[in-house]
Amino acid sequence: MRFGYPFVESIKSVLPLVDRFVIQVGDCSDNSLEVLKAIDDPKIDIEITPWDPEMRKAGEVLAYQTNLAMDRCDGDWLFYIQADEVIHEDDYPTIRQAMEENWHKPWVDGIRFRYLHFRGDYDIQDPLGYRRQIRIVRNDPQIRSVGDACGFGKNGQRLRAYQSNARVFHYGYVRPPKEMSEKAAQFQQFYIYDKEGNQINIIKDRPLDVVDEFTCDMQCCVPYRGSHPALMAERISAKDWETPEFKYVPLWRNKTWWHGRLKKFLPQVFNPMHARVDTSDGSETSSPKPHASPTQSRAA
Repeated sequence: MRFGYPFVESIKSVLPLVDRFVIQVGDCSDNSLEVLKAIDDPKIDIEITPWDPEMRKAGEVLAYQTNLAMDRCDGDWLFYIQADEVIHEDDYPTIRQAMEENWHKPWVDGIRFRYLHFRGDYDIQDPLGYRRQIRIVRNDPQIRSVGDACGFGKNGQRLRAYQSNARVFHYGYVRPPKEMSEKAAQFQQFYIYDKEGNQINIIKDRPLDVVDEFTCDMQCCVPYRGSHPALMAERISAKDWETPEFKYVPLWRNKTWWHGRLKKFLPQVFNPMHARVDTSDGSETSSPKPHASPTQSRAA
């Protein structure tokens, strides 16, 4: 609860779709474990597994913990959710249909979701975030969480996935400024070194209570006028921080957005040191990979 993750809403949004919900709980410095137990749902199965600090290279500890949870699952499909992601109840029929129709297609390894990223406030959307990610995979021991647990792979190859119209509501950048600053600082602790062994975390020993104020970059954002998952209603109504300054510029004439899109799809032009990265789930980005939210509970 310390960093404002909506993990209770996240878990509850998936419970209607699963027979069992497996959670790996790491080293909690707050009351997250007690909050998890308070959900009091018979489907929830909690296992405590302290995180190995030696595995923080490039966020790999996140994938390791995810794979531990996957190995404990016994269903036909595995639904993976991160602590700042929530599923909309309107998409339940679409998700169920996707699982039913693709189960007898052995060439389909997973089901990909559309992403809605929110920044600064619940009615402001960031269109530059990754557009799609796999969140449902077959219960196949060859399918593994990879990298920093944002995607999956199978024998070193990307998964063959069905593209559904179901959405993931990603609230990673919507929380009070102080909690956002502490979350950003804590998150960097999982990226001490890149894959070449270069140190990239310059504030790893910095106390979280003295971090700089977090500033949301709103230059590429657009208004969001759709509905949110019903489970988020109480959290949204309780918002008590000032929305960052936001001036909407239509994307077709937003130079910052066009620059961001080109930088994302042509990284070698903007920075020769950055190469295209296959995230193993069918989506692409430029290195370094986009964030996967660190959680005190990881679920598969």
